[in-house]
Amino acid sequence: MTRFRTALAPLAIALLGLTAVPQQAWAAPPKPVPTVQGKQAATAASPCAPTVTGATTNARLTSLFTTHGNDNSSLNDWTGADGTYSLRLPSGRELWVFSDTFLGRVDPDGSRPPVVEEGGTTVFLNNSFAVERDGRLSTIHDGTAAKPEAVMPPRDKNHWYWAGDATLAGGIVEVTYQEYERYGPGAWDWRWHRNVLARFAPGRLQQPISVHDLPSGHGVSWASGTLKDGGYTYVYGVEDLGSPKYMHIARVKGQSLLGAWEYLKADGTWSASEADSARVMSGVANEYSVSRVGSGYVLITHDTTEALSANIVAYSACSPFGPFTGRQHVYTTPETGGNIFTYNAHAHPEIAGGGLVVSYNVNSFVNTDHYRDVSIYRPRFLDVTFG
Repeated sequence: MTRFRTALAPLAIALLGLTAVPQQAWAAPPKPVPTVQGKQAATAASPCAPTVTGATTNARLTSLFTTHGNDNSSLNDWTGADGTYSLRLPSGRELWVFSDTFLGRVDPDGSRPPVVEEGGTTVFLNNSFAVERDGRLSTIHDGTAAKPEAVMPPRDKNHWYWAGDATLAGGIVEVTYQEYERYGPGAWDWRWHRNVLARFAPGRLQQPISVHDLPSGHGVSWASGTLKDGGYTYVYGVEDLGSPKYMHIARVKGQSLLGAWEYLKADGTWSASEADSARVMSGVANEYSVSRVGSGYVLITHDTTEALSANIVAYSACSPFGPFTGRQHVYTTPETGGNIFTYNAHAHPEIAGGGLVVSYNVNSFVNTDHYRDVSIYRPRFLDVTFG
């Protein structure tokens, strides 16, 4: 069983909510009953709710990643990935943050060679960056051109990091990561382990300048999304039980996630104890976003209330911590069907487009599909418009 198969394929199952990650590394304490938000979410509209009026393909970003991915002028750069977070750097450049990533050649027929671990030439990393400047992308990884390494390298062969959302703090890039670990030889012998924060200098993104522990004691992955609002940095997490998945919300005063955290409780107040973090609502994906739209806030997520859902949905609120109500259909992903599934939609509010820019990931349950067609394992981009 290669690193590619043990990391990417199980991730697909976990993200879709078909099964819980087995033998979690934490003992989850009793959680509060989901708040009234969860009961209202499907029906009651927020008074601040913008109405979704449409969703169309963002042609610029689609072309940008197609051109970069198919360009063989360098054979140690990006040909596909998932995750797809973004952050505007102080220089004005756009940083793209990826989890599992393919690097290498694209053949004329639109295929890629198998990964190195399977006898091919394609390099597979668990995380990477790309930087967009003047309409062009450049791939960033650690190591060398001949032997690329992840920007957030694993501490040993039984651990790896998947990327979460990123934020800026005093000109320093802060990226949330989830560490996973393998504990046995079986295909399913892996589990979420902890959350960490990696800090990067914008001019030297190949490796972090420091890595710090984040709250990890109560089974919440604090990496789903971030939002700066009203003097706080809000951190959105997921308690992943396979099905259901629960939204959790924390916040830190100021810009840096190294500050003191407090957690939203079931009664709507805040606590300094992670044990008090409430299940805000169910139905979110492992990656989702909360963005300011007009006078309200919009939560964008793949709908995980049903398995293998092709539907991206939106909820709205009058504050960055809810209640999130009035579920609206945003888009049905046309790729979904057969071996192919889509997941982890979230917004990129700092990117100009014909509306709120939203990305989602495409994947396959059959690993060889990623070799046959490079376009499968690439993000898709939408412009979502609101009334």
